[in-house]
Amino acid sequence: MTKRETKSESKSEPKSEIVATGAGDARITWIAARKPWTVLAVSHGAGGGVEARDLQALAAALPAEGVTVALVEQPWRVAGKKVAPAPKTLDTGWRGLWPALAAPGLPVIAGGRSAGARVACRTGRELGASAVLALSFPLHPPGKPERSRADELLGTGLPTLVVQGGSDPFGRPAEFPAGDHSLVEIPYGDHGFAVPKRAPLTQEEALDTIVRAVSEWITSLK
Repeated sequence: MTKRETKSESKSEPKSEIVATGAGDARITWIAARKPWTVLAVSHGAGGGVEARDLQALAAALPAEGVTVALVEQPWRVAGKKVAPAPKTLDTGWRGLWPALAAPGLPVIAGGRSAGARVACRTGRELGASAVLALSFPLHPPGKPERSRADELLGTGLPTLVVQGGSDPFGRPAEFPAGDHSLVEIPYGDHGFAVPKRAPLTQEEALDTIVRAVSEWITSLK
């Protein structure tokens, strides 16, 4: 639990549940809005967990706007492993979690950062998601633009928002192909949305930009 969560009066205390999937036990941490109208389910990347700064910022802010946030930890993280499995296994874990994410009976926005964004893009439509949120979508491995993953992003078939750091080595905003998705750039941000000290905006301002962009987009889905 973060300090921002503890002090917030606009949402309930986070509650965690373990969910069995075909890839092992996963964990959902719910930060519930008091009068929710949708759920934003977001998972982590291959190099970290739900403590990522962008996921925590969204979890702290969105419940006040009627968005229940579900922070999803894939089975490999729950099991304490350091290396993420193959994309197929990540998809298996996400599919197994979906009934629990949909249990509140609200529209569910499928989302994630990095590898988690790829999972949401690949599976969102088949699972019945209302939209897809892709944070730091890894368009290609660093230095290898020829290994594009654009087909995953372009094939969501759902309203899709990409939030990308301006200096992300996995794909800078200008590299993204045109499509039906919306794209918001976080100036100077790297793959984790960290901004250098010399940047003309602070880390807090960068996170506020993420939260504002995601909030406005989610509101537009009503």
